[in-house]
Amino acid sequence: MDASLWIAKTGLDAQQKRMSVISNNLANVNTTGFKRDRANFEDLLYQNIRQPGGATGADTLTPTGLMVGTGTRILTTEKIHAQGNMINTENALDIAIDGPGFMQITQADGTIAYTRDGAFKINAEGQVVTGHGDLLDPAIVIPDNAASISIGRDGTVTAELVAGGGQVALGQINLARFINPAGLQPMGQNLYKETAASGAPVVLVPGTEGIGFLRQGMLEASNVNVVEEMVNMIETQRAYEVNSKSISATDGMLRFLNQNL
Repeated sequence: MDASLWIAKTGLDAQQKRMSVISNNLANVNTTGFKRDRANFEDLLYQNIRQPGGATGADTLTPTGLMVGTGTRILTTEKIHAQGNMINTENALDIAIDGPGFMQITQADGTIAYTRDGAFKINAEGQVVTGHGDLLDPAIVIPDNAASISIGRDGTVTAELVAGGGQVALGQINLARFINPAGLQPMGQNLYKETAASGAPVVLVPGTEGIGFLRQGMLEASNVNVVEEMVNMIETQRAYEVNSKSISATDGMLRFLNQNL
């Protein structure tokens, strides 16, 4: 009986963690470039009481065994890097990636992070930065006399100068691709960090070798589907209730034994 209590307890823990994953997805339904998480479960070790294929006689073998499971747990949480919807903002510094790839961001400590959030700003020095002030990599500097900014599908950045000053090239925005983007480590602030699981980044010009291209004046919305997450939440709640009823039923069986034997 004690084993059934423990097994149900592992079910409660796993469903509670899954509810946390679902809650985080729903909380980020309006986060630019957010990729939803999925909880992956695995069963725990089994008590092998009777081995399948064991001898039952001189010439006979048991076709099945007797193995009792010990519960479940969440093995991993996985980012689903499906494309989000495009939102037209008509802001020249808003950039969406149409297809795979990540923009590169130089953090305050000099390390490179990766993002799908293209809501860029200009700081006091004219540099293109994120909402937290981190620089886009390679760095792009907007001149004071720029009348308009153009960002091509291939990442080329140009500025039209005031008073007929003509057009000037400002730089090139490249995209990084990973063989296993699900292996990237989320850091918060819409940033990801390279890990041993993700592999090393391959930096390419947008629109080449299968990597995505850029769309100026647009942002990529979160790929969270609210209806799907609500269904998952109801399913998780019911699974949690069933596991709690298993504990109640086992407790009632133990109480019966204590009172009647």
